Amino acid sequence: MTRFPRLRRATRSLCGDVSELTFKSPVTHVYNPLDYARKSHDLYLRKWADGPRPVLFLGMNPGPYGMAQTGVPFGEISQVREWLQIEARIGQPDHPHPKRPIEGFDCKRSEVSGSRLWGAIAQHWGTPKRFFKRHIVANYCPLVFMEESGKN
Repeated sequence: MTRFPRLRRATRSLCGDVSELTFKSPVTHVYNPLDYARKSHDLYLRKWADGPRPVLFLGMNPGPYGMAQTGVPFGEISQVREWLQIEARIGQPDHPHPKRPIEGFDCKRSEVSGSRLWGAIAQHWGTPKRFFKRHIVANYCPLVFMEESGKN
């Protein structure tokens, strides 16, 4: 039996809850990829997170060139597209920072932590199917926080 509908409901509830949060200086911009990158995040959940996993790899929050662009935790673009076989149209945050545009899968920048993580996972487990049989990757917080300068 699939658990995806329950995961999707929980994710959408979290998305709505965190979208209502407000932050003080130095935070000037907040991106919620669970909202504008929902399609690819849902693909990630459906394809790789559907079912119990005894091991959780947990990150703090999305990076500006990873999950912020792809909707996938540690979402280094080439790894998400080629290794995880996920690609979807990515929308835009409500208030984009001019120095941190969302280009989705067209973004030319690399998420260093995502490249390291997914590269090490691919090298050790070989295939996503072998890795995701017992593991899942998630972020503790789904929001990207930026200062006026664009600093993450």
